[in-house]
Amino acid sequence: MSKHRVVVLKIVAGQLTVTEAAEQYGLSRRQLHRLLARYREHGLDAVDPQSRRPRSNPRSTPREVVDRIVALRTDLTARGLDAGPVTIRWHLEREGLHVPSPATIHRILTRAGLITPEPRKRPRSSYIRFEAAQPNETWQSDFTHWRLTDGTDVEILNWLDDHSRKLLSCTVHTPVTGDDVVTTFLTTTEEYGVPASTLTDNGRVYTARHGGGRNAFEHLLPVLGVKQKNGKPNHPQTQGKIERFHQTQKRWLAQQPTATTVLELQTQLDRLRIEYNEHRPHRALDRKTPSEAYLATPKALPGAGRLPDRYRLRYDRIDTDGHVSIRRAGRMHHLGIGRDHTGKRILAITDETTVTVVHLDTGEVLSEHTIDPARGYWRNILKPAGRWPQKRQMSRDI
Repeated sequence: MSKHRVVVLKIVAGQLTVTEAAEQYGLSRRQLHRLLARYREHGLDAVDPQSRRPRSNPRSTPREVVDRIVALRTDLTARGLDAGPVTIRWHLEREGLHVPSPATIHRILTRAGLITPEPRKRPRSSYIRFEAAQPNETWQSDFTHWRLTDGTDVEILNWLDDHSRKLLSCTVHTPVTGDDVVTTFLTTTEEYGVPASTLTDNGRVYTARHGGGRNAFEHLLPVLGVKQKNGKPNHPQTQGKIERFHQTQKRWLAQQPTATTVLELQTQLDRLRIEYNEHRPHRALDRKTPSEAYLATPKALPGAGRLPDRYRLRYDRIDTDGHVSIRRAGRMHHLGIGRDHTGKRILAITDETTVTVVHLDTGEVLSEHTIDPARGYWRNILKPAGRWPQKRQMSRDI
């Protein structure tokens, strides 16, 4: 029994007067009279020590903000997106609501039972980090596995800008081949320009140097003036940004209905690309979205390649007649390269006046063609004119 209860009961029972109780228990007469008033009005429980906490706090988080914090946590988690206090704070700012500190948001989520305690993680300051200074300074690429509803294993090929973390390309393949790497890279350059460098692992779709040769991607990059960088074998930390993105990608996909076809999965990934680039703040970017970070700084440019200022790139294979077809201004044109090059993989570089065809396996220039919109067939100007140039040359020699 508390001291307050004892002294009040003794006074009420007539064992002590207020003055005697004050002297014996070290309480003031004024305090004793307040205790007696509480006892008469509310009973014995009311004489126990009362909390000094104010009944209301004008600085407390408004109820509607608390409800919105809980709703955002639930919604973002269900969509497979980051739902931490800092991210929730970013969404509150965008919605024009009262913005508590991340610590306050953390307490609100904890009281709501929406945070699972975790062991203290390694401090971020302990990591050695590298970040490209400009967009397009370095593009990272890698692919990861995913399964369709029937268990079919597919591979997702990603291209990520190192500076802004912008997801430049995200495509499904069964499986990823060297041709897919070249094709997606060229398609991405048409939208975002050519990067100064690329950073990948040592997979054969990116490099064949460990086998003593070069693949199509390695022949393509020097043509564009792009520096190729590869991480150390068995050291994925070098490509840490793309590896970390794979976690985000798979967490998001896990919250979606499992795709039954490659087309359905590609549709989901197209949605992810918009969500990730436009509507998801990034901690490493001071809570800017990747698209905001990509546009905030001038782009880096590639080194001195063999390209003119304005150009189009087309990756193709020479047909059995020694031709490649391209479309220009809505009309198909045929490039005569030569039957001796049948089946070779090529890169066609088109500027305002000329088409140059480069062999991807060797880097050799196979043909050049003068653009003539009035003609459907553009001959190889590197070879003498005429149907049988070799026979004509032999007759001249005779």
